[in-house]
Amino acid sequence: MVGHGGGEEECLPLFETKLVKGNVAYKIYAITVFVGICLIWLYRFLHIPRAQEPARWAWIGMFMAELWFGFYWIITQSVRWNVTRRYPFKERLMSRYGDKLPAVDIFVCTADPKIEPPTMVISTILSVMSYNYPPEKLSVYLSDDGGSEFTFYALLEASQFSKQWVPFCKKFSIEPRSPAAYFAQNSSPQDNTLAQEWLAVKKLYEDMKCRIESAIENGSISKDIRDQHTGFSEWNSEVTKQDHPSIVQILIDGRNLDEVDDDGRQLPTLVYLAREKRPHCHHNFKAGSMNALIRVSSEISNAPIILNLDCDMYSNHSDAIQEAVCFFVDEERGHKISYVQYPQCFDNITTNDIYSNVANAVNEIELAGIDGFDGALYCGTGCFHRRESICGGKYSKNHRGELSSILCNKMKDKTVHELEKESKVLANCSYEKDTQWGKEMGLVYGCPVEDIVTGLTIQCRGWKSVYYSPDRKAFLGVAPITLDQALVQYKRWSEGMFQIFLSKYCPFIYAHGKIKLGAQMGYCVYLLWAPNAFPTIYYVIIPSICLLRNVPLFPEVSSLWFLPFLYVFVSRNACSIVEALTSGATLKAWWNSQRMWLIRRTTSYVFAFIDTITRQLGFSQTAFVITAKVVDKDVLERYQKETMEFGSSSVMFTIIATLALLNLFCFVGGIMKIVWGMDLNFADHLVPQIVLCGLVVVVNVPVYQALFVRHDRGRIPSSVTFKSVVLASLVCLMPVY
Repeated sequence: MVGHGGGEEECLPLFETKLVKGNVAYKIYAITVFVGICLIWLYRFLHIPRAQEPARWAWIGMFMAELWFGFYWIITQSVRWNVTRRYPFKERLMSRYGDKLPAVDIFVCTADPKIEPPTMVISTILSVMSYNYPPEKLSVYLSDDGGSEFTFYALLEASQFSKQWVPFCKKFSIEPRSPAAYFAQNSSPQDNTLAQEWLAVKKLYEDMKCRIESAIENGSISKDIRDQHTGFSEWNSEVTKQDHPSIVQILIDGRNLDEVDDDGRQLPTLVYLAREKRPHCHHNFKAGSMNALIRVSSEISNAPIILNLDCDMYSNHSDAIQEAVCFFVDEERGHKISYVQYPQCFDNITTNDIYSNVANAVNEIELAGIDGFDGALYCGTGCFHRRESICGGKYSKNHRGELSSILCNKMKDKTVHELEKESKVLANCSYEKDTQWGKEMGLVYGCPVEDIVTGLTIQCRGWKSVYYSPDRKAFLGVAPITLDQALVQYKRWSEGMFQIFLSKYCPFIYAHGKIKLGAQMGYCVYLLWAPNAFPTIYYVIIPSICLLRNVPLFPEVSSLWFLPFLYVFVSRNACSIVEALTSGATLKAWWNSQRMWLIRRTTSYVFAFIDTITRQLGFSQTAFVITAKVVDKDVLERYQKETMEFGSSSVMFTIIATLALLNLFCFVGGIMKIVWGMDLNFADHLVPQIVLCGLVVVVNVPVYQALFVRHDRGRIPSSVTFKSVVLASLVCLMPVY
């Protein structure tokens, strides 16, 4: 690639990598914790009760649970051992490459117009059309797996509105460039020039939004609107969500010099795609949608870099493309990089993050830690890909592909109609038959978390990956605002990742010798979420029941053997608090994350484990669940007040309530027995169990409120309360001998 700079400037890298501060101190701390864990294992082994002693099997179960916790903690050290930060230099990029920047194709995926409203989808589209990047080098594709004419109509409206929105964004350098987010966050400005245009553009946006919502509410699109674009002819009475031919419509042709905004500047290419769906053909969910986008875009624009986004993940930083490109075109290391993953962040998070959606420590520490081993995870959205690598290309040391030269000129000699016609074939159900699509090419099929396994296969072909977390969040989405939605989402994620661990793609087997051991372990931190369920449930139930029976399971407080338990417990929680606070969370948010840690492990992970095993045995099939983006007003108000939302008879809520009540019964009963018996020496043996059970009780305070105090619609239903009380009472009678 030919640069514009000269001398020393051309030698400077376009990005640098640094280890985070405190890396050595953390390693010393981790070694001391490991010693503590080994001492706990030793204590359990040396003090196993004899066969005739009470609670022998309860003790052995504790030993097994602690073996698993220790093993899993060792695995998690891989994501904290080598935490790195990446720093791109976009000023160097622009001065060195100028008009030689590579083209970028942007993919936005939606699946259901009822769950993912078209007005939300087009706000994401408009945000990426407004990037500070040469518009002639941008092509935006919307994949509509719902095959909805309402989504197409919304995109058609957005294509017209972009003529005012894009120049408005660039003229006043506004952020964010999603109109929905911008107008929600900003009131009328004081500057008169800006205020006049602000009001005019806002009115245009509100009018557009009103037209789209009216059409959806009426259930049909008027004849006047249909006559405005020939694309509506693709929809007839025979077209349904699961049965329709391929639909490809180029709404803005980036080659056409007449396709300009109100300031006379060129607009990005804009394309609508609904791949063919037939009842007898498995469509492979989002992976199938992405692969169809890769093929269709190769026919229309064929940009060497691809950005993929979920429809609710709008751009929050207008220079995000420039920063990502720094990694790809760096002269020394850029040719090795397959993809650049940004963190998944949200704009609807409350102050203390009631459902622990943000996962600050995951974004700022764990994912950056895997990146330290060149194994950054592909997380499904907010990711820039090198087209060559995601299409199955293998990395070669001798290959130094120049991104600017990859863009082919297929479009120039073909009409829009010809491009649309040829692209439809690439999105047909039959196209992938007897090909490597879904195996060696594109996203991998057969797993609910196709992104993780795809990233792994790309790395195993020799490519490196980058995780980049900028100060200004590049993309913002919509997090679940009910407990049920949050748990279902984690159930899907943990199920899909456990499937990977049990498949041929297990990192310790598939990636052995291909990626670093630290990266293999880093993957397994998440792939092994589901198995964490059972040792956690055991630890929540058995010590509490044994407290009720006055059966000790831990060393007495006065014993030296108690020190390893105390040190590991205190140091781990202290480290967790420090990680949360340094990652931008509040102390209360950390406490909420502990509650969600317990709830997820005892509900989502349990069902994920069971469903994965039944699927492995052939008793069930993979299903894909879309997280709803439409919310009830009352639910939203409770979420904003940070009140946990139950409100349904979900079996997950029955489990949560039963475990909370069981620990409450055992805590109160155990304390009463100790006080009644006045045996303080014996109480010394039970202090760890009292503390453990008491912590479970305290962390479940919102559950008790939902059971007995609250009267709103978000409380736990009386049917669930009754079942939970009965089940908890029965478990209290369970023998431990």
